Amino acid sequence: MSSLRRSFLILSVLTWLSFACCFPNQRCAAEELVSKAEAQKALQQAVEFFRENCSAGGGYIFRVSVDLTKREGEGVVGKTTAWLEPPATPAVGMAYLEAYQLSGDELCLKAAIETAEALLQGQLESGGWYHKIEFDPNDRQRYAFRVEKDSAARRANTTTFDDDKSQSAARFLMQLDRELKFKTERLHEATLFALNCFVKSQYPNGAWPQRYSEFPQAKDFLVKAASFPKQWSRQYKGEDYKKHYTLNDDTISDLIVTMLDAYEVYGDEKFQESAKRGGDFLILAQLPQPQPGWAQQYNKEMHPAWARKFEPAAITGGESQGVMRTLLHLYRRTGDRKYLEPIPRALAYYRSVQLSDNKMARFYEIRTNRPLYFTKDYKLTYSDADMPTHYGFKVGHNLDRIQRDLSEIERIPKNELWKPRTVEAPRSSRGLQRRATELVRSLDKRGAWVEDGSMKYHENDDTKRIIQSSTFAKNLVALASFIGSKD
Repeated sequence: MSSLRRSFLILSVLTWLSFACCFPNQRCAAEELVSKAEAQKALQQAVEFFRENCSAGGGYIFRVSVDLTKREGEGVVGKTTAWLEPPATPAVGMAYLEAYQLSGDELCLKAAIETAEALLQGQLESGGWYHKIEFDPNDRQRYAFRVEKDSAARRANTTTFDDDKSQSAARFLMQLDRELKFKTERLHEATLFALNCFVKSQYPNGAWPQRYSEFPQAKDFLVKAASFPKQWSRQYKGEDYKKHYTLNDDTISDLIVTMLDAYEVYGDEKFQESAKRGGDFLILAQLPQPQPGWAQQYNKEMHPAWARKFEPAAITGGESQGVMRTLLHLYRRTGDRKYLEPIPRALAYYRSVQLSDNKMARFYEIRTNRPLYFTKDYKLTYSDADMPTHYGFKVGHNLDRIQRDLSEIERIPKNELWKPRTVEAPRSSRGLQRRATELVRSLDKRGAWVEDGSMKYHENDDTKRIIQSSTFAKNLVALASFIGSKD
């Protein structure tokens, strides 16, 4: 999940909590509602269970089977592997931190520090993180972890920005660093090291790659505006896309927000300048009329480029919406109107290519605007009759919401555009108490929130009940909101 989407989700959850009502099938008489003391006891039980049974070295994964025998990140993992992509390690760590800030419960702070230590154990010499952290001593030999004395001689030293992995780790660490008053030296040093490496990995035009193991040389990359190639290949040729200028999965958007947050936390102008250069790239990356949208990724010539075998050189109806939201966010944080300028023509273009079912295609053909799809054997086609199911070749859209946000933001005085986000407990309400009661009662005897679901990557598996990190994080913050609520 991208950082912008996470911010919107947190706001939605807290708003919903303020007005929550009983579910129809539950009795919520006043005498049956839990007290704050009971809720805090349940919160501590849930944290203890999750730390002891769902953790790997203080890090986390996506889901665990109800009997704790099977574990998954973006694939099957063992008990000594932690995952980076939210809702795994950084997202759980942030939930612990927010729960502490809301409730004041010291166990949550202890758990957040423990999770941060797991991330420090997985930080690479290149500054960021790979998609997983190994804690088995033999497995660790394959990676250039900073904490290992001989790590520089090891093979794997690739920081990945894909799916908000390294960005979310850095955002959690910097917020914890601030909470601890910047006094924990190892945490402070490692966080700044990561952020400084992210700045060094930025291309001269303000873009970032999907991943890196070396910093780019400015002389190798010219700054130019996006354009269409005279010809584009309809065949996947297996090119290395990892160094492309990458909007796919909101990679650059998440980095821009990370840099803006770093400036807010540390006050160092280089982080804000990095974010603004990222915004300048988004402006450069807008393709010219009559297709003023964005591609998922660009090559050094600033032409739309292929990535994986189901991600062609095309205009995207997906990540383009994240680009527009990021430009709005940059305007809020900087007050510079140049970040608003690309949005109106992009909105007009994307409205013109909406599908009949009020969705958009993930990919539109260069020059023709025809929707592009793939068959199950990965042949590029104009037909949506035989699409693979693992990827969203059609996407929903929030064009109306983006238009409203643009109209509203233009009416806000510049000195009121941005107020730093703080974690504050809400006012006490019956809705909060009812939600807390539901959460306390839904814990099993061990202290686990168990739900219906399956293990996605275990073959021929009959698991029907699972424990999910995303649910734990959401429920933990909701319970802490009640515990810390103000009368």
